[in-house]
Amino acid sequence: MKTLIALVLAVAVFAPTLAFAGASTDAALGLGAFAVFNQILGGVGIFHRPPVVAAPAPVVVAPPVAPVVVAPAPVYVPTPAPLVVAPRVVARPYPVYVPAPRHVVVRQPVFCPPGHARKGWCHPAPAHPGWRH
Repeated sequence: MKTLIALVLAVAVFAPTLAFAGASTDAALGLGAFAVFNQILGGVGIFHRPPVVAAPAPVVVAPPVAPVVVAPAPVYVPTPAPLVVAPRVVARPYPVYVPAPRHVVVRQPVFCPPGHARKGWCHPAPAHPGWRH
C-alpha cells in the first residue's frame, strides 16, 4: 500500500497537467525557465564561449606640427600737414542797423477783486514778507 501511495504521489508531482497554479505563479515559472535558457545559450552553462581577447593597443601618432603664423609688418602712414585757413574778412560798405534792446516795465502787484478791473477800482497789493516782486 505504501508503494501505491508513493507511486500516486510521484505521478501527481511530476505530471504537468495536474499542477494547478495561478497566473502569477505561471509567469514566475516562465521567467525562471527563460533565465535558465538564456544562461545556457549565453555561455555560462554547457556551451562555453571562447576566452575574450583584449583589444589591441591604440596606435599613437605624433600630433601634427602647428602652422607658423607670421603677422604682417605694421603700416605707418604719416599724418598730413595741418591746413591753416585764415578767417574770412567781410567788409561792409554800408552801416548795419542793430535795434536797441527793449525796455521792460515791471509794476507792483495789484489786488483786484472780481468785477473791479473793468471799473478801475484795483488797489495796490499789501506787502507781505514772503512776496517777491
